[in-house]
Amino acid sequence: MTISSHRSRYLFVLASGLGLFQLSFAALAEKAPIETMQISLSEQVQWVELDAKLEAVKAATVSAQTSGRVISLHYDVNDIVPQGAALLEITSKEQGAELAAANAELARSIALNTEAQLTRKRYEELFPQGAISQGNMDEAIAQAKSAEQAVSAAKANIVRANESLTYTSVAAPFSGIVTQRHVEQGETVSPGQPLLSGFSLTQMRAVTQVPQRYIDALKQAPEFNVQLNDGRSFSSNQLTIFSFADPQSHSYKVRILLPENEANLMPGMWAKAKFSAGTSKSIRLPQSALIKRGELNAVYRQLDGQFVLNQVRIGKKDSDSVEILSGLDTGDTIAVDAYQLLLNKDLR
Repeated sequence: MTISSHRSRYLFVLASGLGLFQLSFAALAEKAPIETMQISLSEQVQWVELDAKLEAVKAATVSAQTSGRVISLHYDVNDIVPQGAALLEITSKEQGAELAAANAELARSIALNTEAQLTRKRYEELFPQGAISQGNMDEAIAQAKSAEQAVSAAKANIVRANESLTYTSVAAPFSGIVTQRHVEQGETVSPGQPLLSGFSLTQMRAVTQVPQRYIDALKQAPEFNVQLNDGRSFSSNQLTIFSFADPQSHSYKVRILLPENEANLMPGMWAKAKFSAGTSKSIRLPQSALIKRGELNAVYRQLDGQFVLNQVRIGKKDSDSVEILSGLDTGDTIAVDAYQLLLNKDLR
């Protein structure tokens, strides 16, 4: 027997084996049972999902509290500022002079008060002896009281002058980031003029608008779940629900407090905020039961012992199941794994 005849017989046996393997595989596929499920209504949580935007809980614009010229700016836009740090300096000659004058006035008032108190004490010793008239005694008492009040007024002027002097160094009310600078070095400022704006990174909140038809449900179960674009999610029941609606959108503004000191949260970031608006009954199927053909969504429904393609309209989806809005009724039977059924049909 030649080598070529051996090779021919080997190829024939191999082909025969493959054919038997395919036939057995098809047979197994045909005999594989198709798992089915009967359609029924199930109670599901009705989630309301809204767009939300993050904002800082602490955000402020620091304004000038005294007049003067800006002599130095220690921080600029996008700089991180610790709490209590000096943001900028304003000329303090005028305020320093006011403080010096207040100190001098206090010293003068103390001296006059000392003299008035001694005079009163001396008159009180002489008055019982008849050496001092009633008018002089009354005048001494009045001058002593006036001198005491003058000392108090002088001390108050020192407090005011000291406070005015501290206003020349503008401090950060909280730690955060500078977002806007309203003045330049060398510019003259007056009380009430904006200087720098910024926000704190310690805590953020999500702000959303809740339609009027859902506001009662939210008040009954005041809790939100906030989902960020990076996959992080936060649950919070610390809400501020505004008591009035927007006259144009007829929606209520809601602030959702997020955890403190959470990294990589910035004002202006978009998020999804959802809350429970009660429960409702709906049809939900496993994702495996759904088959897609372009824009068509369908399931395999059992009809007279056979599976037929049945178009459905779907609603909200999650990782495991999908909501069916129309196309199926309670009591219908469908295939749990649509693609397995389609594979079985192709193998026949």
